[in-house]
Amino acid sequence: MSENQTARQETFRALLRAQRVWDVPSLPSFDPDAAPDTPLELFHHWFAEAAAAGQCEPHTMTLATVDDQGRPDLRTLMLHDADARGWHFASHSTSAKGRQLAARPEAALGFYWAAQGRQVRVRGTVTMGTATEGQADLHARSTGALAAALTGRQSEVLSSRAELARASEAAWERAEAEPDAPVPTWTLYVLRPREVEFFQGDSRRRHVRLRYRRTEDGWERELLWP
Repeated sequence: MSENQTARQETFRALLRAQRVWDVPSLPSFDPDAAPDTPLELFHHWFAEAAAAGQCEPHTMTLATVDDQGRPDLRTLMLHDADARGWHFASHSTSAKGRQLAARPEAALGFYWAAQGRQVRVRGTVTMGTATEGQADLHARSTGALAAALTGRQSEVLSSRAELARASEAAWERAEAEPDAPVPTWTLYVLRPREVEFFQGDSRRRHVRLRYRRTEDGWERELLWP
């Protein structure tokens, strides 16, 4: 490694180590003994508190899947709903994530809300909604979301940015002129949770981790070492 490369590496390490964790006035408390019986109820509560605390884009999450060779893959996308069926998200069925879920319908979700030092992890099986649900999900969103969906070809190799600009412009024109334009590949996915873990950070590193595990009789709760 050259002197310049070594210097850049040291500069990066110094910057990395200077970053603070949970740079907020105080972290909220969490009493796992008072947690509700179901993870969905706690998730709704924590989500509302994250939004109220000013967490930027609390509805963004990381989706982890595996490819056809068993290699992990992940990306950040938006949560579309969380109800008794599970956690909802959407994408093209022809995208990388769509193909991976078709071959192996297991996934994990991760939420990180730094404003409160909280994480939520969700693991389970994924099912596809109906075509009607997929189109309803798409058309309930913004014109930009529809234009992006109409542009299509997600995860395919792009020959140039000019090609994207042309396709995007045409998609925007159609989305504005035809707000109910169908996108057959747009699919609603629902992750039915098998496990849901709630992590509350603590300034003294005595983090609280509460895991819900689905059983035949409902949900079992257990604490985890941090």
